[in-house]
Amino acid sequence: MSIARYTIEEAYEVADACERNDLAALKDELGDLLLQVVFHAQIADDLGAFTFADVANAISEKMERRHPHVFGSEVARADGQAQWEAVKALERSSSDDQSALAGVAMALPALMRAEKIQRRAARVGFDWSDTDGPRSKIIEELAEVEAANSEDEREDEIGDLLFAVVNLARHLNVDSEVALRRASGKFERRFRAIETEPNFAILSLEQKEALWAAAKRAQRPRD
Repeated sequence: MSIARYTIEEAYEVADACERNDLAALKDELGDLLLQVVFHAQIADDLGAFTFADVANAISEKMERRHPHVFGSEVARADGQAQWEAVKALERSSSDDQSALAGVAMALPALMRAEKIQRRAARVGFDWSDTDGPRSKIIEELAEVEAANSEDEREDEIGDLLFAVVNLARHLNVDSEVALRRASGKFERRFRAIETEPNFAILSLEQKEALWAAAKRAQRPRD
């Protein structure tokens, strides 16, 4: 079994510690993530591909190459964004995959990958100029979800709807991944607050909704 999944899990645990502002946990989770990096590098070293030192050198060289406005000359520092775009364009030109979407990792979380794909397309002018387009697309996709006649069709249309929502979030400068994580956390806090009610499982939906509304009012300052 590939150990890549464990690397992803450790990265998420680092992110979770950051979101909770738990520095003690962050120290531990960064150590766990570093262990994964060392582990991958050692496997590659055993195969004769590269070493941990090669990994460290590669990221150092990349940082210097991609940030001439930080590490370069006075001229480069004066026009950082243009330098960044020029370096990225040069790196893409040397790749076999010449698509504007090249290099967007398949393993990214779905919302994050959708946003990154959209941003890449926007760089070459394939984008709406304002929020009207994404908003109309959401309405269109919702209608297609309702019109779907099979499980496969519903899955496709729900995917299109989610993609459209990410697009609207991007146009509003909202990170959809962060927004959904916050919404999930909000739901969890409120649900935990109401499920302690005696005989919660057998209460009617109306009774549960009343509890939910009360929890929402009580927690509003935090959300």
